This record gives sequence, structure tokens and C-alpha cells, in this order.
Amino acid sequence: MCAALHHTFNLTIQMKQYSLLTIVLYLIGPMLIIVSHIGSLLVFITGLSWGSISWILLLYFVRMLATTGIYHRLLTHKSYQVPALLLWIGCIVAASAGQMGPNWWKAHHMAHHQYSDQALDPHSPYTPDQGLKGFYWAQGGWLLSSRFFPDKLPSDVESDRVLQVIDRLHFIPLVALGAISYFIGGLEYLGAFFLSTTLLFHGVQTVNSLTHLIGDQPFVTDDHSRNSGFVAFLTLGEGWHNLHHAFQSSSRHGVTIRDGQVVYLIDPTFRFIKALEFLKLASKLRLPSEKDLLAKAKKPKLV
Repeated sequence: MCAALHHTFNLTIQMKQYSLLTIVLYLIGPMLIIVSHIGSLLVFITGLSWGSISWILLLYFVRMLATTGIYHRLLTHKSYQVPALLLWIGCIVAASAGQMGPNWWKAHHMAHHQYSDQALDPHSPYTPDQGLKGFYWAQGGWLLSSRFFPDKLPSDVESDRVLQVIDRLHFIPLVALGAISYFIGGLEYLGAFFLSTTLLFHGVQTVNSLTHLIGDQPFVTDDHSRNSGFVAFLTLGEGWHNLHHAFQSSSRHGVTIRDGQVVYLIDPTFRFIKALEFLKLASKLRLPSEKDLLAKAKKPKLV
């Protein structure tokens, strides 16, 4: 009873900064994710053609890239710069992933870095529970709790009226993409859309869960962040999470240390950023020097 009252009190404090309209618009997010999970069952009725499988993969890849390259490395950590129009378009594509809008997303991710694996981390697998409960929490359970509403929305994105509109109407790109999918191929493609959205959701959440539980830690950090090749495969390079926590503003995450040497790893999101740079659409890429990387590397244990 006390714990329930405590959570209710915290939720009340968190929600004071939001208008009733914003609260309602935000709550559409987790409802649509639940709908996507249920809607994925359509594929057992309609089956999947090679065309709908391709649709699943295409939607997964494009929306994952927008989440990692735009929401995460650009908007949140400012690891490179692009024209405002590209940022806005990228955020619309990222919002179509069904994982909320840019202001909400950045607020939670910055809280994660500020309190990584501590009590105020919104989605650590170590708090408030560990083991299977901790994994469930980090893999998405936290979205169904009082932690769903950020304590504070970041002022830099709130001051951008376009980003603010995208944030509050975050569900429209997702619903529109579902409608397009149905228009292309009826219930089969709608089921494919739901399945892609569900797989994408859990792919992104593995960064919250698995990369704080499994993998190696080549760099010194004050948390449990790890490099995971499996998660890097699922998330186009975001699984190199220990590097990211060691150098948060780096536009490249695929880096490790082996035998005292800097080794560069496969990082599709960084390749995307480099492609934007080649097209003169991205500039001022932030990268740590090899000297800084080696200075932050864990010292080998003496046997």
C-alpha cells in the first residue's frame, strides 16, 4: 500500500508540468505499442509473402536508423550537425517507430545517462528489480509505470516549435504508416507493419536491457554498460554501449580496445552519418581521438 501511494505521489508531481491534452496525447504511445503486439498475430492468419517480409525488414531498418541516427546521436547527444529541415524529417520518421516523440525520447535518455544504473535511471535492469523482473522492466515494463512521464522535458527541443508539434502528435506518423501498409497489401501488410513495429520496439529496448547485462567492458565507466555484438546487429551499431557511455558525444559507437590497440567495429549508424557528411548534409562530427580512447581503456588485470 505504501509503495503504491509513493508511486502515485511521484506520478502526480511528474504530471504537474503537463497539460491534460499533453497527458492524453502521450498516453496514446504505450497503447499503440500494445496494439502492435496484438496486431502482430494477424500474420498467423494471413501468412507472409516475400513482399510482406521485405516490408517488415524495410520498415525495421529505416525506422531503426532514424531512431539511432536522428533521435539518439543527433538530437540527444548532438554528435553531429544537420540542417533543421533534415532534423525535422528524421524525427518524423523516428516517431513512426511508435516509441514516442523527440522531446519525450531525449528527456528519458538524458535521465538514463545522468543516473545510469542508479535508482533514478528510468530503465535500468538493476533497479528497482534485478534478475528476470529487472530484465522485464528494462525491456519495456518501465513504460507501463509512473516512470513513463519524464520529470522534465529538455528546453532545447521544447523551444523548437516544429519538434514540439512532432512530439505531441508523435502517434500520427505511426498510424499513417499503418494505413499505408494496409493500402499497399491489405491485412497481410498491416500484420507485417504490426510485426515490424513490435520487433523494432524490442530491438531498441535491448539497448536498455541486454547491453547493461551481457558483453564486454573495454572502457572505464561508473555503470554496467557493455559492448554487445548481438545488440549492435539488432540496432545498427547501438549495441557498442560501453563506448557510448564512455564517450557520450561520439558519433561513432563501434570502437573497442584489443591488446592495447584501438579497434573499429561495424557501425551502420555511423556509416549513415558519414554518408550524410559526404552529401554535405552533416557536419562537425564529434569523435574521440585514439589517445583519448586509450586513456579511457580498462587496464588489463595482472595474473
